[in-house]
Amino acid sequence: MNNDIAAGKWKQLVGKAKAAWGELTDDELTQADGNAERLTGLIQERYGKTRDEAELEVRRFFDANRD
Repeated sequence: MNNDIAAGKWKQLVGKAKAAWGELTDDELTQADGNAERLTGLIQERYGKTRDEAELEVRRFFDANRD
């Protein structure tokens, strides 16, 4: 899996990401810009998850929205 989603694709996926992680703001999702590490950090911070838990969620999200 590519750890980043292209900017154009990310703009399309922001709505799905918002549904998956509703506590993240639109600004945070825009700043993440499809970068897996940034998104993982935001989820870890906002939801109090371990790094491994957040990475798994992001990996599953990216895998599910690969195409």
